[in-house]
Amino acid sequence: MTDFDLAAPLAAALAAKGYGSLTSVQQAVLAPEASGRDMLVSAQTGSGKTVAFGLAIAGDILDGDRLPETALPQALAIAPTRELALQVARELDWLYADAGAQIATCVGGMDYRTERRALARGAQIVVGTPGRLRDHLERGSLDLSALRACVLDEADEMLDLGFREDLEFILQSAPEGRRTLMFSATVPPAIAKLATEFQRDALRIVATGEARQHGDIAYRALSVTTRDRENAIFNLLRFHEAQTAIVFCKTRANVNHLLARMGNRGFKAVALSGELSQQERTHALQALRDGRARVCIATDVAARGIDLPGLELVIHADLPTNSETLLHRSGRTGRAGAKGVSALIVTPADYKKAQRLLQGAKVEAEWGKAPSADEVRAKDDARVLEHPVLTAESGDEMDTAALLLERFGAEGVAAAFVRLWREGRPVPEELAETPAPGAPPAPRERGEFGAAVWFALNVGHTGRAEARWLLPKICETGGITRDAIGAIRVRQDETFVQIAAALASRFGEQVELEPGLSMRRLSGEPVLDRPERSARAYEPRQNRKSASPVGTDARPRWTPTRDEQPEASTRPAGVRAEGSYADAGAPAARAKHQPRDGGYGSAEEAAGKPAKAPAKRPKTAPRSAEEGTAPRKPRAAKAGSPAGKAPGKAAPKAGRAKFGPGASEKPRWPAKSPKR
Repeated sequence: MTDFDLAAPLAAALAAKGYGSLTSVQQAVLAPEASGRDMLVSAQTGSGKTVAFGLAIAGDILDGDRLPETALPQALAIAPTRELALQVARELDWLYADAGAQIATCVGGMDYRTERRALARGAQIVVGTPGRLRDHLERGSLDLSALRACVLDEADEMLDLGFREDLEFILQSAPEGRRTLMFSATVPPAIAKLATEFQRDALRIVATGEARQHGDIAYRALSVTTRDRENAIFNLLRFHEAQTAIVFCKTRANVNHLLARMGNRGFKAVALSGELSQQERTHALQALRDGRARVCIATDVAARGIDLPGLELVIHADLPTNSETLLHRSGRTGRAGAKGVSALIVTPADYKKAQRLLQGAKVEAEWGKAPSADEVRAKDDARVLEHPVLTAESGDEMDTAALLLERFGAEGVAAAFVRLWREGRPVPEELAETPAPGAPPAPRERGEFGAAVWFALNVGHTGRAEARWLLPKICETGGITRDAIGAIRVRQDETFVQIAAALASRFGEQVELEPGLSMRRLSGEPVLDRPERSARAYEPRQNRKSASPVGTDARPRWTPTRDEQPEASTRPAGVRAEGSYADAGAPAARAKHQPRDGGYGSAEEAAGKPAKAPAKRPKTAPRSAEEGTAPRKPRAAKAGSPAGKAPGKAAPKAGRAKFGPGASEKPRWPAKSPKR
């Protein structure tokens, strides 16, 4: 730090915190070419960005070694989440404590009136979230007219959370001559566009090591079965016994579920999710800092940017959605030179996704299995031998120790000590055997599976079995991936599955996938021939093709013999059915909509002759040859018909209804048949 010209209060604060040297990003923002310029800084999480921009704005807001006495803010820091904003305020508080700084926070979930009073008393530095800061600006309780420096921390996350409009409103409310610093883990196009709009001649700084793996974080990918995913998390926590650990889940529901499971196992855990109030989240973080809780179960948004003391283990219970989120999660550990572990819980269905995430993050992970129960017990035994009470100097407890040895003996006292050591710790879980994944399997030719063993399941079409339903159950039971399963053939009452020969031993001779669903090994290949179709009542297609008339384009027709004619129809005599036979056995007339190039046809069509067009029925039927096509005369209305009745329609007979009681027993059919 001697190479940089730091204000005396800041140098003293860094020395008190144990800073022997500055990190790469802190050195970059203090370089001579960065003095007084806007900056767009990208650095990996945990690299000291908060202290970096605290040092960078010192020249803009300090008046010598003190902050000026003013009622208007001189510096503004914007963070995406409440926890990160409060953490930034704490960092700036100790950094500028000797400079007489008054820091006010404006974050959602806190008392608005308390924040307004703090702003009214005068604060040189204001830290807040975009939504609450805009609220104070619109209500007039925050005035940025004297602002000299504005810092956007985790700018990429603020855009992802939909704060772009709030950020634009805040930056437009600040003076144009201010200095704007943007800090982000990555610089996507949206951040670059925002920088061009609100920064002038910004200096682009890429901290050393952004594109390489964080040397203080050991990445591990643990292969587990789906049913052992939670048990693997429990064993992992027991194996490392970290001072503080954080477990990331995808949704709030997963956080609540895992919190309940850990509470039943005896873990001291707290939750961080968006559904909690600010007071509940503050209490959870305070419990982690005090040591009353050792495990934090959180979602990505709730744990964004939080810094917990002694955080040594990060567990990805649910894989992140992208590589940037993986880096942000893992960056909670391995901070300020400390070592940490980032463990991914990978089920067989997530192998390829985990490989893509690691490749996109440009980190190398050590693939392996989750700690077994025996490995956890062995680790506990090693910790017993290293317990500090065994090497501590003896005091007034020697008299009691002598009494214990005299009454119970050395072995009894030692066994009691081990039992007391194990009593307050959760019991390790037994895990199923899983394959150790490595590089992705080599692609095979289409239709080629290799050596395999056939298994039979006791469910088929009658049990509504489907391949998409059986596939995950088989993978979960055997701890295999989909690539190890070949053909799946569903039959009427059973299903045959092809398993790679190298992994068939995982299922034994018979295994139960779930209650009532079992799978047994076959000695050979099953009979997969399709059942024969029933014999057709007419000639085969090749015989019918040979009967086609020579020189015609018409398709062959089937002419049934008398023996091949179906049984007589149950229709009334004289009623002809299209496409069938009447009771007399004569072929029915072909339907109008039936195509001429298929189906049953007439004798002329079968012989290749053009069919005669059907005679059209005239709209007016003549009574005799003399009448010709003259229309019929309307009938005269019968006596007693009501007035105004249309001619030709007879009135209903008195005392006889069309429907209901008294209706005619004989149905009244229309005079003419409806058109077809």
